[in-house]
Amino acid sequence: MSGPAANDGGFNPRLIAGVVAIGVIAFIALWALIALGPQLSSGNDGGGHALSKAAPGYAGIVDLLERSDAVIDLRRSEEAPEYEEEWRELLVLTPTHSTKPDDLARVIKGHRGGPILIVLPKWQTGRHPEKAGWSGNGFPIAPSPKLLPPTIGSIDKIASEPHARGAAATGVFGGRDVTLPLRGLRAQVVTAEGYETLIGFPHGGALLAKRPRDDIYILSDPDFINNLAFSSRDRARTAAMLVDAVAEDADADGLAFDLTLNGFGSQRSLLRFAFVPPFIGITLCLIAAGLLALWQAWMRFGPALKPARAIAVSKAALIANSADLIKQARRELDGADAYVRSQRSAIARRLHAPGGLDEAATDRWIDKHLDGHGALFSALARRLPLARNTHEFLADAQALHDIRKDLLRDS
Repeated sequence: MSGPAANDGGFNPRLIAGVVAIGVIAFIALWALIALGPQLSSGNDGGGHALSKAAPGYAGIVDLLERSDAVIDLRRSEEAPEYEEEWRELLVLTPTHSTKPDDLARVIKGHRGGPILIVLPKWQTGRHPEKAGWSGNGFPIAPSPKLLPPTIGSIDKIASEPHARGAAATGVFGGRDVTLPLRGLRAQVVTAEGYETLIGFPHGGALLAKRPRDDIYILSDPDFINNLAFSSRDRARTAAMLVDAVAEDADADGLAFDLTLNGFGSQRSLLRFAFVPPFIGITLCLIAAGLLALWQAWMRFGPALKPARAIAVSKAALIANSADLIKQARRELDGADAYVRSQRSAIARRLHAPGGLDEAATDRWIDKHLDGHGALFSALARRLPLARNTHEFLADAQALHDIRKDLLRDS
């Protein structure tokens, strides 16, 4: 004997439902991560920006200033926020060696004329092969003098200059004396046209320069405020004092560290708008509508309906189609004679009427077989072709049909 019948279905419905659900969730999550990835990223990638805890990063100065009750904003947009009251922020820009002047110009324009501190890049580093968030081997390289956009002046020279061990650079600005100890044996120095020197290098050039016309500051060597400056308590204190003095000189109420130049911006896009208020509500409604549509398609009642034939195959269908054609042509009354002849012939054949009788004689012969309580067949046969409307025609035709049914005992 054969075994139990195999399952007719080619797939397990629960398995297919699970695959569809996982696919929908993965698709939504993918687009959400694409739209919000820069905002969700921790940024601790070993680079030189305010989110990085590596040596060339600036997470240390950000944390120290926040602990000192300073108002810090990590800005992920090129456009500065609009405040209801007067609020002036010092924007700290940390470009890289590959930053284009046009990108820098857009961020400066988006700050709407507020004070800006540009920290020039110095270190070229790679990722640490084993420890995430750490920078690999690095070496100092002076950036291109064409880093600044023409709208804020030009840099004549950026160079790494040697200095004596234990030397220091001093300057007076922001209402205080600032002294920067020069660690190591070399420092990155800038010479820029249209900028005045706030902290000069002992052998010429500037470590901190200012363009008085629009309150733009340039810090030539990032090692004064990056995480390398936090190797000792004294250097960390000097870094905080330097940033605070620049903010005082610019009459700033708070500080903002730009992240867009380092690839952590959240630019305007329709994809991002779909996952942030107030449009997140519309997105959730569309997702719910799609899930309901899938549920309805999955939980339909009964088997799928097969398309019916345009013309049914049966005697009843043939009769119905013929009657419909006669009705559409409005020729119902023209079939009276043919209907009477068909009823007369059927009764005479089934009851074995004598041969050689004409229509009138056949009608009288049929009348003899009736019980005499209803209308005579001969009378209905003469009256039916004379019907004036469909109501009279149907009444007499039904009467003839009833006579045939009584005599022949059929339907």
